[in-house]
Amino acid sequence: MMNFDGLDAGLGEYPPGRHGALDAGMEPTLDPHLNPSLLQGVELDPGGLAVAVAVPEHLLEGMYSELHSAVSEVGVPVTATHFDLQEEMLWMGNHRGHVTSFFGPTMGRYSSFQAHASDDIRHIQSLETGVLFLSKSNLKCNTRGGLVMFDYPMEDGADMHSLLMADSNTLLMGGLQNYVLEVDLNTVQETQKFAVEVPGVAILRHTGRFFFCGHTSGKVTLRDLRTFKTEHEFDAFSGSLSDFDVHGNLLAACGFSSRSLSGLSCDRFLMVYDLRMMRAVTPLQVHVDPLFLRFIPTYTSRLAIISQTGQYQFCEPTGLANVADIFHVNTVGQLLMSFDVSSSKQAMAFGDSGGCVHLWSDAPDVSYNDYSRETEFALPCLVDTLPQLDWNHDLVPLSLIPTPLTSAEQLLSDWPAALATPRPRRAPPCDPEILRTIKTVGFIGYAANPRTRPRNQVPYKLKEAEPDYDNYNQVPESPLGRDEEPHLYMVPKKYRKVTIKYSKLGLEDFDFKHYNRTLFAGLEPHIPNAYCNCMIQVLYFLEPIRCLVQNHLCQKEFCLACELGFLFHMLDLSRGDPCQASNFLRAFRTIPEASALGLILADSDEQTGKARLGRLIQSWNRFILTQLHQETQEQEGPQAYRGTSSSSLGSAGESVIGKLFGCEVENSSLCRCGKETVRSSLTLLFTMHYPEQNSQDKGIKEQDFAEILKRSICLEQNTQAWCENCEKYQPTVQTRNIRCLPDVLVINCEVNGTKEAEFWRVQSEYAFGKAVKKAAKEPVKPKEPPPMPTEWCLDGEEACSAGGFAFDTRVEDLRHVWIPLTLKMSISKSRGLDVSSWAEGEELSAAEEAEGASLYDLVVTVPHVLDARTGGNLVAHIKVEETYHQRKEGVTHQQWYLFNDFLIEPIDKHESAQFDASWKVPAILYYAKRNYHAKYDLRIKNPIDASVLLTEASLARKQRKSHATFVPLMVSEMPQPGDLVGLDAEFVTLNQEEAELRSDGTKSTIKPSQMSVARITCVRGQGPNEGVPFIDDYISTQEQVVDYLTQYSGIKPGDLDAKISSKHLTTLKSTYLKLRFLIDTGVRFVGHGLQKDFRVINLLVLKDQVVDTVYHFHLPRKRMISLRFLAWYFLDLNIQGETHDSIEDARSALQLYRKYLELSGGGRNDDVRKVLKGLYEKGRQLDWKVPDSDAGDGQGAAGFPSAMGL
Repeated sequence: MMNFDGLDAGLGEYPPGRHGALDAGMEPTLDPHLNPSLLQGVELDPGGLAVAVAVPEHLLEGMYSELHSAVSEVGVPVTATHFDLQEEMLWMGNHRGHVTSFFGPTMGRYSSFQAHASDDIRHIQSLETGVLFLSKSNLKCNTRGGLVMFDYPMEDGADMHSLLMADSNTLLMGGLQNYVLEVDLNTVQETQKFAVEVPGVAILRHTGRFFFCGHTSGKVTLRDLRTFKTEHEFDAFSGSLSDFDVHGNLLAACGFSSRSLSGLSCDRFLMVYDLRMMRAVTPLQVHVDPLFLRFIPTYTSRLAIISQTGQYQFCEPTGLANVADIFHVNTVGQLLMSFDVSSSKQAMAFGDSGGCVHLWSDAPDVSYNDYSRETEFALPCLVDTLPQLDWNHDLVPLSLIPTPLTSAEQLLSDWPAALATPRPRRAPPCDPEILRTIKTVGFIGYAANPRTRPRNQVPYKLKEAEPDYDNYNQVPESPLGRDEEPHLYMVPKKYRKVTIKYSKLGLEDFDFKHYNRTLFAGLEPHIPNAYCNCMIQVLYFLEPIRCLVQNHLCQKEFCLACELGFLFHMLDLSRGDPCQASNFLRAFRTIPEASALGLILADSDEQTGKARLGRLIQSWNRFILTQLHQETQEQEGPQAYRGTSSSSLGSAGESVIGKLFGCEVENSSLCRCGKETVRSSLTLLFTMHYPEQNSQDKGIKEQDFAEILKRSICLEQNTQAWCENCEKYQPTVQTRNIRCLPDVLVINCEVNGTKEAEFWRVQSEYAFGKAVKKAAKEPVKPKEPPPMPTEWCLDGEEACSAGGFAFDTRVEDLRHVWIPLTLKMSISKSRGLDVSSWAEGEELSAAEEAEGASLYDLVVTVPHVLDARTGGNLVAHIKVEETYHQRKEGVTHQQWYLFNDFLIEPIDKHESAQFDASWKVPAILYYAKRNYHAKYDLRIKNPIDASVLLTEASLARKQRKSHATFVPLMVSEMPQPGDLVGLDAEFVTLNQEEAELRSDGTKSTIKPSQMSVARITCVRGQGPNEGVPFIDDYISTQEQVVDYLTQYSGIKPGDLDAKISSKHLTTLKSTYLKLRFLIDTGVRFVGHGLQKDFRVINLLVLKDQVVDTVYHFHLPRKRMISLRFLAWYFLDLNIQGETHDSIEDARSALQLYRKYLELSGGGRNDDVRKVLKGLYEKGRQLDWKVPDSDAGDGQGAAGFPSAMGL
């Protein structure tokens, strides 16, 4: 709260030995540095560490004396003290963020808790319901017992020092920055930010006329209560201000003056100002060095002036100070750090640097407040005194302490035998190092033993893995724990983990355009295992893969290639709105290989940030390329989709994935007996291997990225392998060589520890040093004028050129860049593989092309962003090619973008290659051969045809034709563009919603409930069979359902189980294809609340193909009306009585749309508005509830045919 620049320099540093808690066996001394003779007459209470000071026998009225002292933590300075304004309590906060409260004049400990993890407490303010604690960059409100009511973090760069209650619900906060925050305590939100002319408001006071702001420059400004504008200014001290107070018409201040040689020195003259005439009166000279001052008005307006060394003096502000009025606080050699006066002016509290709080009072039965409410205490323990047990004695039976039995009911520990049968212990997970280094030959995997545990032994308690680089434990902490927290300020905002703020309307009022002003589609992050969103975007922006998966369609229920094709189709259609990968991730969770590789995360690991995302995304990269290669390798035709593919990764089967990423490698194994074994295989990616650091080397040597990459591709290593000639395991030299170059070179960077990260950091420094020297030699080029903006730049924010955004390349942009933007690669029989860096933009000569050389441009980088607050996240830098911009914006150019879930932003090409290893760690690199698209067929032919709507068998064993609830479409009834189709869907819950209650009682959704579609119904919208359903599919699910929502969905337990269900049960993929065919045909869907239905089904439907009755029967700024009420009011139908039926709901929505067309016929909008006003008036009268007595089948039910006996 104060500026201590002129105080003792020793206050800024506290040795670690004086910060720790008291050891159990520690001698009862306050501090090892203190003089024992000074502690005579002082007792230490081991329980509460209260220092009992002898109470004076006679306390003179009006004369202050020390009443009690107490210690919270020995050696930890007390940085804030505060008398509670509602209860008889004294609060103190220390340098470590710990808070303790003491009750009454005896200072019995009431509560003690940690208000902040590391920062010191700078100001305490009590409220009716709780207590506010201000630290450097955080405001926390706790109950007096310690429960958190709210936690309000400040923005980056904040350095708060003081707070002030402007009224009962409004709070002002100031500090060493050029603004003062106003916060509404009801909503816990910032309402205003006032700019201050002099940066640094360290002290805030107010009266009925002004706000008073004390600045670190020595000035005091008087500001308007409403506008916070400066009305007057007092230049009190030339150095700095330490404290000031206001009472009546007087303002008194103390501080430091500038001395030309000695710097700042404490000024013994107090500056006193008359607020009636706004000018200074005669300064008041005191006999102590003032650090704090406070008006203590009793009979007169006297001042209390306190020094750093423990002396304090009373004097009148307009009189002379008397030496006899000086008192001394017995701090035992410590320095005073905080001071406060109770509201009754009967007590004063001093906090010192040794952890002590001293209570001074003018009466033994002091009251802190004139009217204090009663304090609530914890209930006393009701258990009788029990015999003491000697825990060190092995034979003492614990049954000496009896267990009370309150009734004859069965104990919870008496489990039935069926639940108490022994079960085998779960097998421990496979070591991640084994999975990382495993090499697969055929169906057998080989990996080196990491020797992390003894042979054939498993620990009884599976300990968590040691923290490594991915767990963000490499954050250096400052000695005081609050000065520097790199990850809090180092990570740029656009790279931080983005979250969706949910409101009562869900996602409808969330502004996604704030995060994405392009026309590309982001991906939502709240779905389980959405860590792979960045890699989904990478695959989408590789044109051959986008076309491959959209042309692919098979009959396997869970095929990742099919699901990627569906998702990429949505990304194609989207115009900047985010999409979900929910169906793809659902199929991903069912793949056994993904589970075996540890790629499926538990929700707790994702939320707590325990997942090692760097390793995880590299394993996912290897898995998805292998999986897509196998799934797209199968032969065309239905018979090929009945079973799994028999081809392996190393087979000769052709696929686009194999052509694009595949590289034929030759693995040679040479035994020391001389026998050499050569095997050929296909690899889809390469892993970086870094040179070993010798213990003799003092530092890391400079290495070229191209050379490291060449060694990683043509790897040579010594391992133990089986030799058929020796008939035993022998040391062998294994060498890998490649026979051809891939079109896209995929590299896993393997920066999984501090050693690899340090290697990247050092190499980046070497590369930057070279760039600086090169720039110094080259002449400075004149800066070209920026090009005119084109239409694809939204809001005219950035200038664009034919190559994308025009960023000015400077040498500083090459900081933290080690990898080149372009590589030249070639293979020759004489020299083998040759890799070298290449200047971007230059082309190969004809001779080099004739030799088979190729240029590879960097097109993708996937970094792992380390952020201690959120657990980190994964983003992607992608070079988006011309064809994508042509489809989305109608312009032809290339541009780098940052993809961070639903945040998409254009970036400079050099930023894509920058890796500051302290927060941005490289994970995956993609280099693409220049003009590699030419050899691929990039046409998309929609593989979904009308056959998906024809009759199909049900998965349910008990389903019979007599139970059919729909009539499939005939060939003559196939839908045409513009046809109406009534649609309704029902859902079940897989995961419940996660929410928290705020301090004001409102609910905040942290994570929405995860829904899964359970039933989809489509009814004919025209023709003789209008209203007859042609799709009524129940969707089988393999995931656990936590709530069937029977009251709202009509789905009962067992309806989705193929063994016992009597419904027409299908797979989600089968029904999804039917809906996709209808969308591609161009039909118009009619329903009620279709936006949520399509969202859960994971479909993107263009707005002109959706007719939503919830919006047709709606007035602006009014509530949405339920389908049941609309059907009762307009159609005289009573629907959704006990449960919902999707056939009934789809028919009702179709009828309502017909009714709307009837009302609005001829453009009679005024008539429609009158009808809607009558509807809302009727709804308010009935409280939007359908009266049972008025319900009937009415005209609506008779309008549909019987659907041939349905």
